Amino acid sequence: MENPIRTAEHITRITQRRSDLIDIIAQSIPSQTPFVWEVGCGHGHFLAAYAAAHPSEVCVGVDISKDRIDRGLRKRNRAQLENLQFIQADARDFLDALPASARFSAIYLLFPDPWPKRRHHKNRIMQPDFLSATARRTGQGTRLHFRTDYEPYFRDSEALIRQHAGWEIVDEPWPFEHLTVFQSRATRHFSFTARQRPAGT
Repeated sequence: MENPIRTAEHITRITQRRSDLIDIIAQSIPSQTPFVWEVGCGHGHFLAAYAAAHPSEVCVGVDISKDRIDRGLRKRNRAQLENLQFIQADARDFLDALPASARFSAIYLLFPDPWPKRRHHKNRIMQPDFLSATARRTGQGTRLHFRTDYEPYFRDSEALIRQHAGWEIVDEPWPFEHLTVFQSRATRHFSFTARQRPAGT
């Protein structure tokens, strides 16, 4: 039997965490400005390099690990990248906390946790609800870039995209290469790019 006091405390913590996240986003991301979002940014290697190469673009990395975010922030500060921000958050909480006006200019999912066991597939970030939530915040120019070293996850994610009403796979070159820690450990990797599916297709 659930303890009602613990349940109430848990709900209070979640509510406070989401309220704090809304405040952090409001302070960190310029209003009305589309931004590049890296989901699960790790130690920030890729996004710091991307932000340095694209100084006119606002870049935001999100990761659940405080240690990874702290490392990313140190990279940002050393390089004095004013267009780069790192935020500690769960990806879905981050999506929920974004203001209605927020829009993505690009989305990167690089080597997300593949959760290889079938019973754990529900924990993968690539799910229909995630694709729907991101599609609502994109325009025709927005691209979703996915890369993994686990081929079954790649095939499953590719199939999800093909079945989803909001996205479609496009044959385009990978827009920005920078060797990450995870990529350096991989013997091979698999990538695709998707865009918002045109209305009526």
